[in-house]
Amino acid sequence: MKVADMHCDTISELFHARERGEQVSILENHLHMDLKRMQKGDYLLQNFAMFVHLGKTEDPFHYAMQLVDLFYNELEPYSDRIGIVKSWKDIEENRKAGKMSAMLTLEEGGICKGDLACLRDFYRLGARMMTITWNFPNELGFPNGKDESVSPARAVPDTEHGLTETGIAFVQEMERIGMIIDISHLNDAGIWDVFHYTKKPFVASHSNARALAHHPRNLTDEMIRALAERGGVAGINYYAPFLKDADKKMPLQGLCSDMVAHMKHMKQIGGIGCIGLGSDFDGIDTATEMKDCSGMQFLADEMSREGFTTGEIEAVFHDNVLRVYRELL
Repeated sequence: MKVADMHCDTISELFHARERGEQVSILENHLHMDLKRMQKGDYLLQNFAMFVHLGKTEDPFHYAMQLVDLFYNELEPYSDRIGIVKSWKDIEENRKAGKMSAMLTLEEGGICKGDLACLRDFYRLGARMMTITWNFPNELGFPNGKDESVSPARAVPDTEHGLTETGIAFVQEMERIGMIIDISHLNDAGIWDVFHYTKKPFVASHSNARALAHHPRNLTDEMIRALAERGGVAGINYYAPFLKDADKKMPLQGLCSDMVAHMKHMKQIGGIGCIGLGSDFDGIDTATEMKDCSGMQFLADEMSREGFTTGEIEAVFHDNVLRVYRELL
């Protein structure tokens, strides 16, 4: 079953491993994802996020540029296995040639420092998707905040602080130039602003259903329904706390059964067409039942056991994401 995954943090993890002096590569490594295991897992397309932690870097733009450089240096030597894509035509050509596709994406709108020129330059470098925020406020908007009175780590929905004027300009420019807007990590008010100030489909690259796991990184039923009506897609995130509310009696693990439960709920709310995959591989610190990217058949088998047809499994695994890419790229 061909896989199109909208989000992983493998490039950032490779960068950190290199800083530690480890001899690792995109071809073969100890992480969740490498090219050999992607081929074993029958991957068609992988989005590789350039993840920037604003709290750990003094110059987010420069750090993002280092990640972009690593992305190209790692993937270009293996162009016989995987091709870097900047358009729908590139994806089609790779598919016909029997190669996987790699798309450069950005996880943290703050790397642009509020400057539309930087956004356009990242586009020129090949970036085709960007989250508005990660877990910090930036020039564009806000993530869902933290309730320090309950727990320093517990996020709560923010329904008051929408996109800034700069953020509105950014999402409109992204829509104009063909960089896909990614609402994962954005706060509730900001998400509704994206709906208000744009017209085309967009994605939540790695977000689940809040009705099943109450973390505000997930989408409400109202958001899922609106995203589906817009023609967008939400990628199922394999991170255990986004799949199931914590049970202190059992260790957290991303189970395929929980992933499928979110798919069934999203199908009921928005239809099968709004569901995709957004693993968050190499960005999550809990185990997954499929272990790594080579084990995606476990998820397909679980979907089949739970009554999803072959056509529906294909829609979730690749067709829905490719439909959005075909329209926007």
